[in-house]
Amino acid sequence: MQVSEIDNVKIYNLSAGKSLPDWLTEQKRRALLKKNVDLRRRIELIQEFDMPGVSSSIRASKDGQYIMATGIYKPRLKCFDVNNLSLKFERCLDSEVVTFEILSDDYTKIVFLQCDRYVEFHVGHGRHYRLRVPHFGRDMTYHRPSCDLIVVGASNEVYRLNLELGQFLAAFVTKATEINCCSVNEEHGLLIFGSEGGHVEAWDPRTKSREGILDCALHCSDANYRNSSVPSITTLKFNGPLQMGVGTSSGHVLLYDVRSSKPILVKDHMNEIPIKCIEFHKQMDYVYSMDAHVVKIWDRNTGKQYTNIESNVDFNDLCVIPNTGLCMMAVEDQKMQIHYIPSLGPAPRWCAFLDNLTEEMESSASQTVYDDYKFVTRQELDSLGLDHLLGTNLLRAYMHGYFVDVRLYKRAKSIADPFAFEEYKKRKIREKIEQERPSRIKIDDSLPKVNRELASRLLHGEAPKKKQAGNLLKDDRFKAMFENPDFEVDKDAEEFRLLNPVLSRLDKRKSKPQPQQEEEVEQEEEKDSDMELYNESSNESSDEDRTWVKEVKKQHRIIRNRKTDNDQNDDDNNSEKMYEFQNAPKTVNIKSMTQVSRKSLGERLNREGTVVISGSGGNREMKFVMKGKKQNLDSQKKMKKHYEERKQLVRRTGFLKKRK
Repeated sequence: MQVSEIDNVKIYNLSAGKSLPDWLTEQKRRALLKKNVDLRRRIELIQEFDMPGVSSSIRASKDGQYIMATGIYKPRLKCFDVNNLSLKFERCLDSEVVTFEILSDDYTKIVFLQCDRYVEFHVGHGRHYRLRVPHFGRDMTYHRPSCDLIVVGASNEVYRLNLELGQFLAAFVTKATEINCCSVNEEHGLLIFGSEGGHVEAWDPRTKSREGILDCALHCSDANYRNSSVPSITTLKFNGPLQMGVGTSSGHVLLYDVRSSKPILVKDHMNEIPIKCIEFHKQMDYVYSMDAHVVKIWDRNTGKQYTNIESNVDFNDLCVIPNTGLCMMAVEDQKMQIHYIPSLGPAPRWCAFLDNLTEEMESSASQTVYDDYKFVTRQELDSLGLDHLLGTNLLRAYMHGYFVDVRLYKRAKSIADPFAFEEYKKRKIREKIEQERPSRIKIDDSLPKVNRELASRLLHGEAPKKKQAGNLLKDDRFKAMFENPDFEVDKDAEEFRLLNPVLSRLDKRKSKPQPQQEEEVEQEEEKDSDMELYNESSNESSDEDRTWVKEVKKQHRIIRNRKTDNDQNDDDNNSEKMYEFQNAPKTVNIKSMTQVSRKSLGERLNREGTVVISGSGGNREMKFVMKGKKQNLDSQKKMKKHYEERKQLVRRTGFLKKRK
């Protein structure tokens, strides 16, 4: 359900919202209803209230129990039972329906005017009879007192088919070249016909003669209405015995009293689109006038607009349920629309739950309090010069201030500060000029603060993925990855180097490589027997897999070397260090070297096993090797003893050799 408020009138669109396909299973339907809020809030007032393509016309039976609609494609009729809120039956037709009439109080007798000049009669079980009229029909109506079916179309003749005798009667010959529409008054049986030339002719079926002609085009074609051509009559409708509504192709609705040749009221839709349908509200003095874009509801006495109903698709036909606020539209879409306006009347008896539903929605909606009042403090009252109103009914004390009428507040503010509007105008002009005159150096930095490289790689990557990258940066699910610093990608981490060897290799190409580290890795690659085995067995693998595995192994060695270096720096007592100028990295800490050189030789010999000291005066070196520790000697003795034991146990094979 979609709620809109136009001219302070709430309109409930009962057909808005998504619909579920018929082929879904019950389990999938429940899953979709749990996930989608719009599906849970939708109201399916009548099941299958739609057409395969387009709905063309819609009617309600006189007993109010059935709603019938026609549409395409294929041409078909659908009958809905409002007591069960479901489809009663569906019939396919031979050709498209121009219009149709319900002859009985229920669905048992229907007549269709089709676009191929055929008039088709249907009864409860199906098609009963069909016949052809001489010219293409445009409209049709039924005169109940004489049982005459009136058909008008692309000629000046009005065809009368008597359903009691089952034969055509003498046609009425009008002064018009073509007749677009017709209507009959239920009170006294007067027939009216709207012509292509803008005239309305009234005929009395009892005397078979013309009673009068109205020139409607005369009242909607002068300079005030800006019409360049003569408007034609597109729709006619009676309201009681004396009032008549006329719709024209220029978008005007004229209300006539049948006793006068001048219109009582002329209503302009202001869009120069033909009026398709006119309906009168029985209880209130409101008129429904519909064109292709809008349905306007206005007062028939003053012409003041009450509200309007708009849609994204074009309207084709309108059906107003009598004495209620419910109306239905046939539109250029699959779903036919249902609108409910509680202020125009209650819901029909077969959908009385709509009243309770709308009341709950209105009560749950947040009400805005004091819309017409402005809260001001005592200081603002003094500045506005309204302090003399204290104690009067114009000020209502509230907390630390007062409520004052908005109109009084605006008038007092304009008097107290008459140049406020001029300052506001100058400020707006200044802002407009600054917007049109941007700075010369314009830096368009749309990258986030966190993970800037990842965002730039997503945005400036391949062309088909740019749109997806933009959506990824705006997605609420991934927003924290570009805002929270905890999600910053650490390229120096072990996990990143092991899981992303290709990315780390690309980053190495951009930055300068470290020569010493790469040389050590390359030397280890030459000595690595696993690498040789891998190279021998890699003939079957592709080049991409080979490079990827090679890069992974290189990252493993770099990480292993880093760990050993860190362990040597942490444990100074059990490590051996070598200080050389030639093999040292480029970024040498001079201060640390001077601190080491200041220590005495005995201290360094006690702390380290092997020390190499080189100076700046050539390649002269001094090398000191300390004696092995006791632990090393014990381990050597154990290994030697173990070797002797193994030597005694090993079986000799020298005697197996062939003697020369």
